[in-house]
Amino acid sequence: MAERLQCTLPLTRWAGDRGTYHLVTLTGAEAETVAMHAMMEKLELGTKRGFGSVKVLVRIGDTEWKSSVFPQSKSVPSSSKAVGQREREWVLLISKKVMRLEDLAEGDDVSLALELL
Repeated sequence: MAERLQCTLPLTRWAGDRGTYHLVTLTGAEAETVAMHAMMEKLELGTKRGFGSVKVLVRIGDTEWKSSVFPQSKSVPSSSKAVGQREREWVLLISKKVMRLEDLAEGDDVSLALELL
């Protein structure tokens, strides 16, 4: 049975060399759930998916699509964890099409459901 997550996250904008992207970032308990799913998948299959990604089925409002979440590492302040330790985050890109369909803009809180595939 697939694991399901529901959360509300801020829609952020990231500008890179190849363009501008809109995304949400999973942290905390949600990120840990995705990381555990990725670890179990690696143990079962013996390999990781491209860039360490995890396939997901996403639902925002009435719009549903298949995508992937991608791992990102974030430095943790030395006062809260061991020095040099990193915390895992997972990034989900939101397409312009989905933003139009669901009337989303940068800074909006996005309620989404993720099914880990």
